[in-house]
Amino acid sequence: MQGACQLDGRRARARRRRASPASIRAMPIARLQPAHAAEYRSLMLEAYERHPDAFTASVEERGGLPLAWWEARVAPPPDARELVIGAFEDGALAGVAGLSFESRPKLRHKAHLFGMYVRPAARHLGLGAQLVQAVLAQAAVRPGIALVQLTVSDGNTAARALYERCGFTAFGVEPMAVALGGGYIAKVHMWRAV
Repeated sequence: MQGACQLDGRRARARRRRASPASIRAMPIARLQPAHAAEYRSLMLEAYERHPDAFTASVEERGGLPLAWWEARVAPPPDARELVIGAFEDGALAGVAGLSFESRPKLRHKAHLFGMYVRPAARHLGLGAQLVQAVLAQAAVRPGIALVQLTVSDGNTAARALYERCGFTAFGVEPMAVALGGGYIAKVHMWRAV
């Protein structure tokens, strides 16, 4: 796997100024298990509500799904088609990032980063980069995975900059990718080798 996510010096100094010394600490990061399903559901419904332009799913779509759906998404088999990594602050889920794997033979070398979200109170502490690195580490140990792809909403400069610092490169823009509020949002497609 390639190197860690990079912060440029100016941005890193600005983040340190915004965060108090007590708030800068390593947060435990781990693969979510079915016991986390209710908290994961709550966090993602918050994400869909706060940032409808950043996700292809919506509160209306996912809010009505049974808890069993969320449990299945974080089921523990080592060969699961999806996994979700969580970051915990004082025992509470503060951020997540998912990774899905292709099952079709000609696409099995690809994984897809999805559902990246960090609660506002936990932002600007490097947590996003830690989550991306954890997802990339999971991809690297999965047999046959050669690359990870993702999409980011066009105009979401903070997320795009994070992914670029983590080694992702844009390879195209999908116009009118998501319909929202009578308009459309384009998605930037990005990739990196593992």
